[in-house]
Amino acid sequence: MASLQSEVVPKNSGAAFEMRRGQRLRVAGKSIVDFVAFNLRDLNERFDQARTKTNQVKIFISTGDALFSKRNNPMLTIVEDTFTEGRHDLQKGMCSRKRFEMVAQGTAKRVFAEGVDINPKKPEEIPDHGCWENLSEAVKPWNISPDDVPSPFNIFQCMRIDPETGMMYDTMIRPKDEAHVDFRAEMDCLVAVSACPESGRGQAIRVEIFDD
Repeated sequence: MASLQSEVVPKNSGAAFEMRRGQRLRVAGKSIVDFVAFNLRDLNERFDQARTKTNQVKIFISTGDALFSKRNNPMLTIVEDTFTEGRHDLQKGMCSRKRFEMVAQGTAKRVFAEGVDINPKKPEEIPDHGCWENLSEAVKPWNISPDDVPSPFNIFQCMRIDPETGMMYDTMIRPKDEAHVDFRAEMDCLVAVSACPESGRGQAIRVEIFDD
């Protein structure tokens, strides 16, 4: 494969990239990456968590599975996934300054399966922005409103879901070594990523586009 573009995205920041149909995108790292996609030829068409789950009758996706738009069109297909320690998330939305504030105030919940509590509590510990702000800023040059940024595919975010209650637990499971997910574009796409702050645990990520 010929590498066309490679970029390191610093922790708690975002970036956006244009892709052509048939090109391959690699997202690599050791911490959570919030990932969204838009049809480059019609930015009103965007990735949809619900269609992606319903059309494949599963809540966890990996190699061979597709990311669908609300119009039920496959946008990207996962062609390689080296995250072996856990599974990626399609349930949660994305963090934001407001979300961090709500958790700190007790008006929203975030519970870890391991029983740990790493949520910021003091005002000075709360990040001034999160993945929603990062993604919104990344797609701003394409005149996409923050309210039009869809709920993401959360790469390397391993959740534990209680089958009886539906309770969603965060976990501390992350790649031990750098892992990657490769996507093949099924249409011309605008994709955006956010290197999640993860309450101070986030790291830089690497994005690369190839001619497949």
